[in-house]
Amino acid sequence: MFLGISPQARRLDLDFSAPTIAPVPSLFTIKSEFRYEIVRKLFEGGMGVVYEAEQHGSRNFVKRVAIKVIRQSFANQSSFIENFIGEAKLVADLIHTNIVQTYQLGETGGGYFIAMELIRGVNVEQFLQQVQDKQRVLPRDLAVFIISRVARGLAYAHAKCDKDGTPLGIVHRDVNLKNIMIAFEGDVKLTDFGVAKARGLLHDNEGEVVAGRVDYMSPEQSSFDVTDKRSDVFSAGVGLAHLLLGRNIFKGATTEESRHRILNLPIPDFRLLNSEIDDRLNQILQTALQRDRELRYQDADTLLHHLEFYLYHDKYGPTNETLGRFVRELFGQIPTTHLGKDKGGTLVIERTK
Repeated sequence: MFLGISPQARRLDLDFSAPTIAPVPSLFTIKSEFRYEIVRKLFEGGMGVVYEAEQHGSRNFVKRVAIKVIRQSFANQSSFIENFIGEAKLVADLIHTNIVQTYQLGETGGGYFIAMELIRGVNVEQFLQQVQDKQRVLPRDLAVFIISRVARGLAYAHAKCDKDGTPLGIVHRDVNLKNIMIAFEGDVKLTDFGVAKARGLLHDNEGEVVAGRVDYMSPEQSSFDVTDKRSDVFSAGVGLAHLLLGRNIFKGATTEESRHRILNLPIPDFRLLNSEIDDRLNQILQTALQRDRELRYQDADTLLHHLEFYLYHDKYGPTNETLGRFVRELFGQIPTTHLGKDKGGTLVIERTK
């Protein structure tokens, strides 16, 4: 059937000239106040305290969020306040599935708070402790998967630019198992940029003091040298080794001993420490943990590529769902299962009888 122009349409005086465009109305401002009701304390760290809270809006709108505040003992120290505000400004525009999202920097009663995404899950330190308490073994591929997601978040943060396209030069500087969250659904998220550095957003006295967890620091950070994104790559390598071995080989009895190990401990052949570590994975660890930054992976993107190639190039590797099921089972949310492998070497979930 041919669709032509009807006789009625032919009689219309059709105007094909450019239409008149109505002027765009001025952008407007919305002023709104949220109310936060604190539900419970989630975590207390060196400088801040994190609470679970309910965010209340109009017409009975309620959203569960996390609220981070400065500990009272630091509330009157201007340097801590400046960095707290700087952290909020830094992470406000870091919108990535592997980084905890920040919603708001607020002020109340003379104090500041940060409203953040609430992760229903555990940090990786708690996760690994539960694995050991339950006398379980963390499957090798899940350990690699967790750090691959961390590398993915780091690669995004390292590449972040300001509104003018100028790189921010973000370095997290405190990548450790406590600052990596796993949601019960299996999402892995990097958090706590409180000691990060970034151009123009955070007060940085690098070279004068060392901030962060010593047993995860890169050699250059531990030596008071200027750091770059390769420092975070080293810390991610420490985290991978920790997950694979069940212990951090750089952790000493004291801070000074940990620092000495970071700077001087011979990097082992990891195949001798865990028979599940093969040649390719050992090489990834060796490269990530090079003390000479020029010999290390030069960015988190390259580390991510090597980890994902290891996991997926010849088999079906782990996913968020695989990790989520393992975490939920570990914390008693679903019946006990275990990860096995089929004849092709693929990870499969099997229910324990």
